[in-house]
Amino acid sequence: MKLTTTALLALLALPVLAAEKKGPSPDDQYKKFTADSLPQPGVPQGAVTRFTWSTSKIFPGTSREVMVYVPKQYNPAKPACVFVCQDGHLYAATNVFNNLIARREMPVTIGIFIKPGMVAGQKPGEKPRNRSAEYDTLGDTYARFILEEMLPEVGKKYNLTKDPAGRCIAGSSSGGICAWTVCWERPDEFRKCFTTVGSFTNIRGGNKYPELVRSAPKKPIRIFQQDGANDIVNQFGSWPEANKAMAKALDEKGYDHKFVFGEGVHSGNHGTQIFPEVMRWMWRDYPK
Repeated sequence: MKLTTTALLALLALPVLAAEKKGPSPDDQYKKFTADSLPQPGVPQGAVTRFTWSTSKIFPGTSREVMVYVPKQYNPAKPACVFVCQDGHLYAATNVFNNLIARREMPVTIGIFIKPGMVAGQKPGEKPRNRSAEYDTLGDTYARFILEEMLPEVGKKYNLTKDPAGRCIAGSSSGGICAWTVCWERPDEFRKCFTTVGSFTNIRGGNKYPELVRSAPKKPIRIFQQDGANDIVNQFGSWPEANKAMAKALDEKGYDHKFVFGEGVHSGNHGTQIFPEVMRWMWRDYPK
């Protein structure tokens, strides 16, 4: 059967229609960062070292990479503040620390950037199988891992503060709810939390937090929370609605709390864009 010229042209046009260019993402607006997040000439640069932790007793059978940032201004005679971050180096944090510490907009702070545990048999490049078990589980297990293993190990080389107001912990997604859980379980050790697109959903019971916040006495925790209207909605719940419920409970209870709710998706872009502002807010009165 012969195709008419009109029919042939119509068929040729189909791949063009199928390859129609995608529109802009609501997350694009958060990909532009201020000078605070970029290397600046003349600003003292901190040192970065790395080690592998494969002898954990809290999470036996796991191995993980740890990155430690030490600012140029660190003085071993003076205890440094501590910033712990899940999933390794996020938020362009070392650039921000270099810039803000140099301007005395945050205290001298040692950053400990910890990746989730890899288990035996995992292939290179494979996502850590232990991540959800470590990050999404409620209770004090991960807090114990930080307090009994990570801080003592880094503390062998550096003078870390024991002041809970001088310790901040942060993370994104499951790492975000993990950061909150550490503060919630051990406010005697960590009192500053930054959570981005936090998974306060029912992956492993994290949806319980708003009611736990309401029912328990207020704890001395300062928390900066970020999420976006286009975050995930799936079988575990709605990330935007869960974060709004968490923010409402924190405000009702009178926590030292700030919530930035934008239009972004489940990514680190918005959290990275606002990170310098977050650090100024978090450390605004330290030390008193």
